[in-house]
Amino acid sequence: MNPVGVFDSGVGGLSTLAALQAELPTERFVYFADTANAPYGERGDAYVIAHSRQVVEHLLRAHGIKALVVACNTATTAAIHVLRAEFPALPIVGLEPALKPAVATSRTGHIAVLATRGTLASARYAALRESFGGSATVRPVPCDGLVKAIEGFDNPGIAALCARYMEQAGPFGDGAGQVDTVVLGCTHYPLVKDELQRHAPPTLRFIDTGAPVAQQTRRVLASLGRLADGGSEGALVLESSGDQAVLEAAAARWLPARAQGVSVPTANAA
Repeated sequence: MNPVGVFDSGVGGLSTLAALQAELPTERFVYFADTANAPYGERGDAYVIAHSRQVVEHLLRAHGIKALVVACNTATTAAIHVLRAEFPALPIVGLEPALKPAVATSRTGHIAVLATRGTLASARYAALRESFGGSATVRPVPCDGLVKAIEGFDNPGIAALCARYMEQAGPFGDGAGQVDTVVLGCTHYPLVKDELQRHAPPTLRFIDTGAPVAQQTRRVLASLGRLADGGSEGALVLESSGDQAVLEAAAARWLPARAQGVSVPTANAA
C-alpha cells in the first residue's frame, strides 16, 4: 500500500505526525520537512505556494503518496486551495487554528490564539474568525521567532519567547474578562506545550489540531478505500530539504518511542 505524505516547513508537523501514527498505526508515512526554505510563517503567500507545490510534486514522484496531510497552518492557509486545484486526484487534508472547539468549550468567552504572523494575517483565518469567533473575544498573538527557536533546539530562546507570548495572551483565569482557552495555531507549538504551561494556571485549556486532523485523515482514507490492511505494519520515512540530522534529532526528541522504532531516515530530498 502506498504511503501517506505529511509535510511541514520544518519539524513542527511532527506533532501532527504523532497523532496520525496513534490514530493509524498500520499506515506507512513519509514526513517531509522543508527546512531549507523555512520558516513559511514569515513569508508571503506566493513563496509558500511555490515551495508547497514543489514538496507535493516530490512526494508524488518519489513515493507515490496516496494522500497528503499538510501539517502546517501557514501552508494550509496560503496554499491548500492551489494544491487541491493542481492535484485533483490527490486527497489533501489541511489544518487550521482550532477556533471552533475553543469557542465551544470556553467558559469565559475569552480565547487567545498563538500563531505565526502569516496565519493570523491570512484571509482563511479571517473567515474562520468570522465564522466561529463571533460569540467570543479572540486575542491573536503573533509569535515571531518561536518557530525558529524550536527548529534550532534553542532552549533559552524557547523559554524566553514562551514567557513573552503567554504574557501577551493573558490574563488567564476563570473570571470575567479572563482567557481560559489558548489555541495552539502552529504545529510547532504543541512541541513546547510544557514550557507554555509553566506560565499558566492549571485550569487553562490548550487546544491543537493533531487528533482532529488524524481522525479526518482516517475518514478520508476509509471513504476512498485506501486504508492500510489491519495486518500491516506501520512505517515511517523521514526526509528533509535541509539538514537531515536536525530532522532525525527532532524526531528522537518529540516522537513517542514506539513511533521512533519504525522511522527510516533517508538522504536529503531534492
